[in-house]
Amino acid sequence: MSKDLKRYLSEVADLGCVLCLHLGYGHTPPHLHHPRNAAGGGEKASDWLVVPLCPEHHTGNSGLHGLGTKGFYTRYRLTEWNLVAMTIEHHFKARQ
Repeated sequence: MSKDLKRYLSEVADLGCVLCLHLGYGHTPPHLHHPRNAAGGGEKASDWLVVPLCPEHHTGNSGLHGLGTKGFYTRYRLTEWNLVAMTIEHHFKARQ
């Protein structure tokens, strides 16, 4: 893993859960989620596309893995690509 990627992953983790931020809950410590539809077959997506999600929004009953992508979209009106975009936006703002 390159030094740049390690730094990026650390900075993304420092953002906290992007969905909690979006919902106004503030900072919550995240897991790093790899969007499934960004890779072929059962492969994980690039580490450059990770999304920071708290344990509940990642694997909990109200999370991506708990609800599935369709259920997650129905509940939050957000896709994994929306979460990737939100992560990039928050990361960019944090670096300014």
